[in-house]
Amino acid sequence: MENYLENTDFNKIREVLDKSGKIILTTHTNPDGDAIGSSLAMFLYLKKRGFSVKVIIPDLYPEFLAWLPSAKEIMIYEKDPGSCKKIVKESDLIICVDFNNLSRLNDLGKVIKKSESVKILIDHHLYPAEDFAYRISFSKISSTSELVYDFICESGYKNLLDKEIASCLYTGIVTDTGSYSYACNYVKTYLITAELFRLGIDGEHIHRLIYDTYSESRLRLLGYAVSDGLTVLHEFHSAYIVLTKENLERFRYQVGDTEGVVNYALSIKDINLAALFMERDDHVKVSFRSKGNFSVDRLAREHFGGGGHSNASGANCSMSLRKTVERFLELLPEFREQLKHVYND
Repeated sequence: MENYLENTDFNKIREVLDKSGKIILTTHTNPDGDAIGSSLAMFLYLKKRGFSVKVIIPDLYPEFLAWLPSAKEIMIYEKDPGSCKKIVKESDLIICVDFNNLSRLNDLGKVIKKSESVKILIDHHLYPAEDFAYRISFSKISSTSELVYDFICESGYKNLLDKEIASCLYTGIVTDTGSYSYACNYVKTYLITAELFRLGIDGEHIHRLIYDTYSESRLRLLGYAVSDGLTVLHEFHSAYIVLTKENLERFRYQVGDTEGVVNYALSIKDINLAALFMERDDHVKVSFRSKGNFSVDRLAREHFGGGGHSNASGANCSMSLRKTVERFLELLPEFREQLKHVYND
């Protein structure tokens, strides 16, 4: 299989890791399946090697990921900032997975930025920041979990891979590809998946744990989003969904309840750009999805202060919900021709 770790400082990273005492793993705010899956896979691997390691994340992870091995050992910064700050201060190595900039950690990012610990990045997003001493950054793959798989194997510890680690890695891959429906045109993605099945995972069971555990209120929120919150703009090959704070409160919103909602707007025939605008207390969370060669990473970076992948990106906007949506609508005429022809063939 192709080695994703070529042309990185992998040997130096391995040397730094081997000399480390207290290690922290962290991932981005509003963590998804790949963020938690890759973090826990690395956590379990390092524990098996005898390292002292903690996972600290900025805020809560979705309930549908609570079944993952060792998920209960994850520390939540917003719940106990004092203890988390102490652990960061005492660490000598911080491994950052599935994000490209410490700003993606909110207040935890400020604490980590001040830390004198060596910082290593393992990530698959575009444009990694300069906040890290060493970087394993490869954007042309489906998930960070694939990089973690390679990291373990290239470290010479493939024998430590087990069913628990494989379940975490599979969760990362399956969620970041939408069950292998996008960002998955890489042979190695399937070769790694095959190796995970050889380790004994039950893909059907994992899929049910992730996708078939909706609460009634989450399903009703989805129904509202596509019936009342959806606007389709055929002239721009675009669609968007708006959810206000009142909508979220009405359906008893929990972390993770809007995961994948934006994809329903993109599933409409001839719609090539989709957006979800979700009103929170102090910002608007925006999710973008696109088809073909239309880059929503560029859209998010240049106009909303966000970023991500070419076909999947997001942002947190300080503008009001109304102004954020208006900004999006103002931009669409500029992209009209691009959105007509998102495929080269």
